[in-house]
Amino acid sequence: MIQRASFFTKFTLGTAASALLLAGVITSCNQNKTADKPAAATTATPAAAPEKAEIVYINQDTLLAKYDYVKDMSDRLQKKGRSAQSDVESRRQAFQREVAEYQKNAQTLSAEQRAPIEQRLQRKGQELQGYEQNATAQFQNESGSENEKLFNKITEYLKKYAKDKGYKLVLSYSRTNPTVLYGDASLDVTADVVKNLNEEYKKDKK
Repeated sequence: MIQRASFFTKFTLGTAASALLLAGVITSCNQNKTADKPAAATTATPAAAPEKAEIVYINQDTLLAKYDYVKDMSDRLQKKGRSAQSDVESRRQAFQREVAEYQKNAQTLSAEQRAPIEQRLQRKGQELQGYEQNATAQFQNESGSENEKLFNKITEYLKKYAKDKGYKLVLSYSRTNPTVLYGDASLDVTADVVKNLNEEYKKDKK
């Protein structure tokens, strides 16, 4: 949010007293000079209408918590993550059973018999490690792709929103990344943005 600057004008006691005394003398002189003249009519100047805000902000934490698209996206990623983890765990357990079986019978085997089995198990262990790494990388890529879609979806909407509302700048606030330190609540458009995004998403789903 936008940090407000405070400006303070400082006067010494002596300067302030002198200024007040001088003002009193000038007022007294003016009253004496114009005592025989009618007072000039005063016209009240109407207060200027408040300018429309051109800079607003959204609360990123609230947006991500209440935007339905984010909820569905998180569900998709969680399902994919659980499926990938279950697959990897199943392969790991099968490999561990095979290793345990070999270790149980290793003492009954000759060195010539053990060598090819150990080589095969070593190769399978490396393959399993590679499979786990690939599965992790694939899930990270899918997560990155989903987050990029989310970012594009929000920013594209905010371009239209800002244009329709006449805003020049839309800032983002998050407790984990507080680059905006303060903003008046009247500049917070999060609720309106979330409402409109959810309405658009509901139409897209249909």
